Amino acid sequence: MGFLQRIVRNDAMKIDPPEIYSWRVLLLACSACFGGMLFGMDIGIIGGVLTLPAFESEFGIAGLSKTDAANLSANIVSVMQAGAFAGALIANPISDRIGRKPGLFMVSVLTIIGVVFQSASSGKLAAMYIGRFISGLGLGAATMLTPTYISENAPRAIRGALTGLYQLFETTGAMLAFWINYGSLLHLEGNATWIVPISMQALPAILLAIGMLLCHESPRFLARRDEWEKASSILAKVRNLPIEHPYVQTELAEMQAQLEEERALVGGNSFWDIQKEMWTISGNRKRALISIFLMVCQQMTGTNAINYYAPTIFTDLGVTGNANSLFATGVYGICKVVGCALFLIFLADSLGRKKSLLWSAIAMGLMMFYLGFYVRFDPPKLGSAVPPAGYVALVAVYLFAVFFQFGWGPVCWIYVSEIPTARLRGYNVSLAAATQWLFNFVVARATPVMLTTVGNGGYGTYFIFGSFCFSMFFFVWFFIPETKGVSLERMDELFGMAEFKDIEDVGVAAQHAGHEKAQEIQIERLDPRSA
Repeated sequence: MGFLQRIVRNDAMKIDPPEIYSWRVLLLACSACFGGMLFGMDIGIIGGVLTLPAFESEFGIAGLSKTDAANLSANIVSVMQAGAFAGALIANPISDRIGRKPGLFMVSVLTIIGVVFQSASSGKLAAMYIGRFISGLGLGAATMLTPTYISENAPRAIRGALTGLYQLFETTGAMLAFWINYGSLLHLEGNATWIVPISMQALPAILLAIGMLLCHESPRFLARRDEWEKASSILAKVRNLPIEHPYVQTELAEMQAQLEEERALVGGNSFWDIQKEMWTISGNRKRALISIFLMVCQQMTGTNAINYYAPTIFTDLGVTGNANSLFATGVYGICKVVGCALFLIFLADSLGRKKSLLWSAIAMGLMMFYLGFYVRFDPPKLGSAVPPAGYVALVAVYLFAVFFQFGWGPVCWIYVSEIPTARLRGYNVSLAAATQWLFNFVVARATPVMLTTVGNGGYGTYFIFGSFCFSMFFFVWFFIPETKGVSLERMDELFGMAEFKDIEDVGVAAQHAGHEKAQEIQIERLDPRSA
């Protein structure tokens, strides 16, 4: 507790009981976050595999023109996004019916099946496409389920850090994937150079399945189904407090009050009732639109353009040879992991969501514009040494990765999973995840073509992404309220939909209970008749 108090600075941390920050909730979050590692492993591995000579030969890429090869590479990458888009939308009704935990277990099964198809494709594009689409279904569902599951379990004071672990696991998966590609190129031969990396994508899926077997269902999901006895028991276990503790009882009272308020606004649970609740009620509509626009902005930073095509981009910046470009990509992955870890530890629940998005948007835009100016005015020449400006460009790519992890990477997932109402949380995150995958698809499909057609060396690509970064600053400034330290149920107050006048804040309730207990003990000690 002392460590958390020193690094996490918000009002909730000051008043909530220290017992709730246990290893149990951290391990729960980490188990679910292997769903994020699935995404990171895929984007990291496929970007490197596409440049391997054995893969290019096996799938007929080597004999194509530069533009045709770019189109085929984009197809292989983007068919996964198509599956993920569908998976993100399907995950919501399925998880609302069977639960978050079984949903995440299904994610692992789908991913493993997809990996088997890809690894056994043997040069058959149809098998590769089918495998990537099936894996995409799992990855898309994971992007909806993982942040939702964690946010519904996390204590409010550290909800940002715990939900942001999704992004940390994603970047860790990408980093591991970059080095797996590099090691395969150095130490393996023939088709093994691409089969082994693709097969390794099954590892986080297996770990996710094991983790879900050891975890429990979300207490807020159980509350929605009116299974209050189970919800109370699990919430007490996650909070590391007895069921009768005022903190647990007040949190349960907030859940009940929010659900009653939502049911009073729109009575039924049918598809059209949910649509009516989402789009006709101002506070819900605002949250849905914020979530969608945040995910559009996240993808238009250009981060996944670099993630998918990092080896190609480093080659364009003057890094020659497959081994060197994959090594540079591996360093890029390390920068992402370190940046994300530092943000989650020191800033996610202290600096807050809004400020993190504001400053990182400007910083990323500056890095993208430098890359554009470098490629436009001092482009690398084949066979010549990398100029000093080229080394600065490499540093700009690494700094871009760090800045993204200090804001738009983890914060978007934190924000979209914490602001919705209880009944609409799954649907809201599903829309956000589907939007993310749709624009991920657009970026993945367009980037290789942009790099060959938008100006010499593709310099215009960097100006386009940089311009989006700068414009995002104004979107956040005017439309994004701060949410750090606010409980999930009290988000309705923040967005003007409910008031909790009769319910004491959970932390304050716990403090009052603690003071009353201390007073009772003191009276017993002072009164000699108590002996």
